[in-house]
Formats: sequence, structure tokens, C-alpha cells
Amino acid sequence: MQWYGGNDAIFGTLIAQLMAMAKLSVEILIGLAGVMALWMGLLKIAEHSGLTDRLARWLSPLLHRLMPDIPKGDPAFGAITMNLSANVLGLDNAATPMGLKAMHALQRHNPTPDTASNAQILFLVLNTSSVTLFPIAVLLYRAQQGAANPAEVFVPILLATTASTLAGLLCVAAVQRINLFNRVVLLWATGLMATLLALLATVAGYTAEQLQTFSVFWGNAALCGFVGVILATGYWRGVDAFGRFVEGAKEGFQTTVSIAPYLLAMLVAIGALRGSGALDLFLEGIRSLVLLAGWDGRFVDALPTALMKPFSGSGARAMMLETMSSQGVDSFAGRLAALFQGSTETTFYVLAVYFGGVGIRHTRHAIPCGLAADLAGILAAIGVGYWFFG
Repeated sequence: MQWYGGNDAIFGTLIAQLMAMAKLSVEILIGLAGVMALWMGLLKIAEHSGLTDRLARWLSPLLHRLMPDIPKGDPAFGAITMNLSANVLGLDNAATPMGLKAMHALQRHNPTPDTASNAQILFLVLNTSSVTLFPIAVLLYRAQQGAANPAEVFVPILLATTASTLAGLLCVAAVQRINLFNRVVLLWATGLMATLLALLATVAGYTAEQLQTFSVFWGNAALCGFVGVILATGYWRGVDAFGRFVEGAKEGFQTTVSIAPYLLAMLVAIGALRGSGALDLFLEGIRSLVLLAGWDGRFVDALPTALMKPFSGSGARAMMLETMSSQGVDSFAGRLAALFQGSTETTFYVLAVYFGGVGIRHTRHAIPCGLAADLAGILAAIGVGYWFFG
């Protein structure tokens, strides 16, 4: 009976992880319900005031070339614009309801409702790899851990997440045969790159405190300004703001309920992976191969954050903090863990929420393209980490 006692701890850990993930799914859904109701209510006002239509017309030339199956000027483009803008500004709570609104709009053009369309896949991959200009959460975690210069990872994160976004876009474009070398796409790419360089030039000489103040101020200003524009436009157009808000809030609660089974399944799978010990074995295998090849193996100590990030944002955050605590916040591993945390989004969470919200079961090439973006972000973070912190 020796085998029975020896495996008892493994089984106990596995069950504990499964129960913990089930509990976490409920906690996430409770927190998400209020946020969903708020932002879906505001988006309903924006929709009836014509604001989303204006955004759709503005970005229609670009988005139509990236998503040729969606008609020019479709309201879906307005919702997509608001979602991607929220991601760029690091407004995670606002991005999820906007993303679900966009996914529902794209679903109206989906000829096979249980299978992801090309446009939905591209939208999801852009979300999982979206550039975040102000990674304020990572900077605050580093400050809490006592980093000498919490903001020193700002530029490396920006470079790594840019690589992730480009890789995701190129991967989807290759599979869907999207032509990225037309005049409209190239003009937008040039403008975005110029804006990015201007931002970097602006904050290049900032201290850690100045950069955090700059990030917090403009992030909050953008959020308040966005809400103000929605309400002002609704008032100007004579929209029944209260009635439309309540209507949207109801849809937000209903959407949260529809997400629950998909989110629970995804988190339980993550718990099984962590509780089984497979992640630890995988890391030791990588370390052995790296050392056998004669390479620097310091990056392996930060890999738990990178490997957990596609599955669980909270899990990756815990891994990052554990690495900072055990290795030192200003160690190479501690800095690299921060780069991993800021370089990509939680792929399987986004997939479960966005596709689950519209009842999609067959994801086609969404997962491979999303993971390709994640891999590019991880490799870029490692390269940038050695470049900046050697």
C-alpha cells in the first residue's frame, strides 16, 4: 500500500487546485458583473446617440481592409475602435465589455454562429496581443516590491508588446491572406509608429515618479473624457440616457451569466495543469536543454510568469510576485518577469470570455495565432531583457 500513501499528496494538491479555480471563477464573475453592467449601459447610450457610427465611419477604411467580410461603416467597427483604445490606455475593466459588444456586433455577420469568423479571429488576436502604452499595474507592483527604479521596464515592455501585436497581425494575415501592403494600411501604420515614437520621446527623460504620474493622469483623463463624450453626445442627440443605460446594463448581466460555464471550464483546466506538477517538470526540462546547449539559463527562473500568462492573468501575476520575492525585484529574473507580465494578454481567458459570450465552439486558427503572438512576446521580452539588463 506504499504507492497509495505516496500519491496522496499529489491527488490532494490537484483537488485543492480544482476547488480553488472553481471558487476563483465565481469571484471573477461577481466582479465582472458590475463592470459589465456599467460599460454596457454606457455603450448602449453611445450606440443610440450615433457615436459608434461616427467611429465606424472614421476607421472603416482601415478596418474594412483588415476585415473584408464586414461591410464598410458597420457599427461593429465603432465598438472595435473603443475596445482597442481601452486596451492601448491600459483600461482593462473598460476593454472587456467593449470587446464583448464588438464580438456580438461581428457575430451578426457570421454565417456559422458556432464557428469563429475571420473577423472575430483577427479581433481576438489583436486583443490577446494588444499594445499597452501605460503598463501602470506592473510599475506599481515593482514599486511595492522595493525596486530602485520601478519604471525602468516601461520601454522594454512597450517594445515586447509591440512585437507581440505585430506577430499576431502577421500570423492572422498570412492564414486569412489579408493584404497588408496597400496604401491605407501603410499610412495608418506610419501614423501609429510616428505617434509611438513621439510618446517615447516625451517620456524618455521622466523619472519613475513622473512616469507613473503621467500614466495615471492620462489614463484616468482618457477614461473620464470618454464617459463625458458619451453622455454629452447622448444629451445633444436627445437620447433617453437613463432608459438606454438600464437596457444596456441588463444585457451586461445577461452576458456575464452566459460567460460563466466557459470561464469555469478554462480555469479548472488551469488548476489541473498547476496541481499536477506538469509545469515544474516542463521548466526543469527547459533548464536542462538550455544548459546543455551552453546558453545563459537565467531567463528560465522567470518563465513561470510567461507560461502562466496565456492561461490566467491572476496566476501570472502571482508567479511574477513570487519571482520578485525569491530572486529579487531588481534581479534579472525579477525584471524579466515584469516584462513577461506586460508583454501579452491572457489568451485563453479572452478566448473563453469573448467566444463564450456569443456561443462560439469552434475557434479555428484563433488559438494558434494567439499563441504565436504570445510566443513572439515572450521571445522579444527575453531579447529585450538581455539587451537592457544584460
